[in-house]
Amino acid sequence: MAQIQGPIKISENQRFLAQADDSPFFWMADTAWELFHRTNREEVKYYLDIRKSQGFNVIQAVALAEIDGLNDPNQYGEMPFESLKPMKFNEKYWKYVDEVISLAEEKEIHIALLPTWGDKVNKNTWGVGPEIFNVENAFEFGKWIGARYADRKNLIWVIGGDRNPRKDSEDANIWNQMAAGIKSSSNKHNPILMTFHPQPNTPGGSSTWFHQSDWLDFNMHQTGHCPNQPTYSIIDHDYQLNPTKPTLDGEPLYEEHPNCSNAQKLGYSNPDDIRRIMYWNVFAGGAGQTYGCHAVWQMYTLDRKPINGPLKPWQSSLELPMANQVKHLKNLMLSKSYFDRIPDFELVSTTQEDDEHFVIGTRDMGGSYAFIYFPTGKTVEVNLSKLNNPTLKAHWYDPRTGVSFPYSGSILTKGINKISTPSRGKGQDWVLVVE
Repeated sequence: MAQIQGPIKISENQRFLAQADDSPFFWMADTAWELFHRTNREEVKYYLDIRKSQGFNVIQAVALAEIDGLNDPNQYGEMPFESLKPMKFNEKYWKYVDEVISLAEEKEIHIALLPTWGDKVNKNTWGVGPEIFNVENAFEFGKWIGARYADRKNLIWVIGGDRNPRKDSEDANIWNQMAAGIKSSSNKHNPILMTFHPQPNTPGGSSTWFHQSDWLDFNMHQTGHCPNQPTYSIIDHDYQLNPTKPTLDGEPLYEEHPNCSNAQKLGYSNPDDIRRIMYWNVFAGGAGQTYGCHAVWQMYTLDRKPINGPLKPWQSSLELPMANQVKHLKNLMLSKSYFDRIPDFELVSTTQEDDEHFVIGTRDMGGSYAFIYFPTGKTVEVNLSKLNNPTLKAHWYDPRTGVSFPYSGSILTKGINKISTPSRGKGQDWVLVVE
């Protein structure tokens, strides 16, 4: 049986994530927020087997769940606490959380564990809470849950839970205390990684409040559930910060999610809109990318109250197009030298607008390769002067299938080249791989 050899860590250059043996770790996550709360053992096994086969290596899930997680029991009738004042934990509930984390480890999948959803600190935005955490008890809860999982090799900690700290409140300090509690229980022989999951459309995501905090090892964004937003600029914001920390999008537009949460006027998301966000983010410097499906995050079934119009039960939603296409992004990024890759907006010399047609490039520092992503088929001028060999070759990579075929345009040179994609229009996205 394959096993994870150790927790993932920050790469030497502070830009990416690495395996315990220093090989690249490309974060390819799924949001299954209600995994511990709304599944039984058989369903968890089924879910993890599917996601493993699709190339996912991280599952984002919440211990104190979003959907009335303190009062609505899990699938075995257990709630996380026997009492809240004083805080007394229900061991039967937490043993099931233990089981799920162990099963994921057996399948070489990491769990990005949110100790709690944000409504347990602030339910004013939405959620039922109740608000149980304050500056005094957040540390103790962090210390308790940190000690319980201090020896786990497949855990990444995610503070926050879709909630931004309110201005002129103790929210940020509460999250700081919870993180400090987890850190206080950590095993020095089993280092931990920690980040923060914010609400959408914050220019700096987690970095807005916590970039200088010692506990924040990498930044996380929620780029939100609207298409056609220039998400690459959000990743680029963090890429420019000091000190250097990895950054990634931990919640983008979900598959089969109402666009901007308004299905009646704007319909549901399309796979090409989601692909564009993912390739934009990674090419802009992201250390990986999270995927989500609207039915899966809430583990929707026909006998449950739907949240914002899921289209089908979660089991029927596991094989949607993008769920089977995310591996092509991961495979592409791992196909070349990884840790010396940098974003390069100057690879595209054509003047562009910040719209759905924005073409973006990335390359290695040594100039041995470049990737250029065309979100919609079109013609642009690219500048290949930073590549180190006067003789260049190229091929097209199809983000929908992972298939490559030779570039058949004019001979590429070190300098300005006019490039036309194999096909044109919305949904006809391509990656030009130049070597």
